[in-house]
Amino acid sequence: MDLVAYVATAPRRGETVTGHAFRTVPGGKGANQAVAAARSGGAVSMIGAVGEDDFGVRLRASLTEAGVDTGGLRTVEGESGTAHIVVDGEGANSIVVVPGANGTVDGLAHGDERRIAAADALLLQLEIPLTGVLAAAHAAREHGVRVVLTPAPAQPLPPELLAVTDLLVPNEHEAAVLTGKSDPYDAASALLASVPEAVITLGAKGSLYAVRDAEPVHVPAPRVKAEDTTAAGDTFVGALAVARGEGRPVQDALAWASAAAALSVQRAGASASMPHRAETDAFAAGLLEGRTSR
Repeated sequence: MDLVAYVATAPRRGETVTGHAFRTVPGGKGANQAVAAARSGGAVSMIGAVGEDDFGVRLRASLTEAGVDTGGLRTVEGESGTAHIVVDGEGANSIVVVPGANGTVDGLAHGDERRIAAADALLLQLEIPLTGVLAAAHAAREHGVRVVLTPAPAQPLPPELLAVTDLLVPNEHEAAVLTGKSDPYDAASALLASVPEAVITLGAKGSLYAVRDAEPVHVPAPRVKAEDTTAAGDTFVGALAVARGEGRPVQDALAWASAAAALSVQRAGASASMPHRAETDAFAAGLLEGRTSR
């Protein structure tokens, strides 16, 4: 559950500031990406865990409402995971994640491998233990399922995980942590030593796509006024997975995913801000029409 405080200026270390709004919004990177993919037109199953608290009830209900199959979502003793988020007046955010029930997903449960094997793509994040991430990734590789990894929260990745990752989608900060290179183009080149494809998200500057034996491709993002960027990256990944699963050319898929993310940042909250497919289609078509007319 995202516990979101809205402030004019984020507090510095040791500083207390007064906020102007507070919301509790269903979130979590895995759930966010599941909702984004479902609203983008994908058939989505969620594997994970919630606690026995009220947050767990709300989190499960929000996924079901979005059309996500929650048959793989466990309920465990204790508290659900929480993210404590501060959003400033420019829409930028800082986040503290407390894993809670997420910390129990250290491997696959009965039925999980079957769910993975039936998929076109497996979206992975790092808000569960690495042993759980690795187990899911290996199952996907065994069944020929595309593995898309968002390396957040940022941390060094074991070579074993990178070896079974098809597409890595870090943001600029995460790419720098993984490679030690602050320039996105340099970071993208470095990532290709470990994975065949990478997309570095660049916020308002769009995204950078890199694949082995080709020059990186920059895809700009639509220019919009951001209210809350909390779920932009997860919206992008969920929409991108659907677009690629439908066989769209890479640049078209990236542009469509960017349109979905641009819609999400204009609204408050995480999963609540994510657009439905018809909205993304209409927005993307308007952007294309504008470029064509110019």
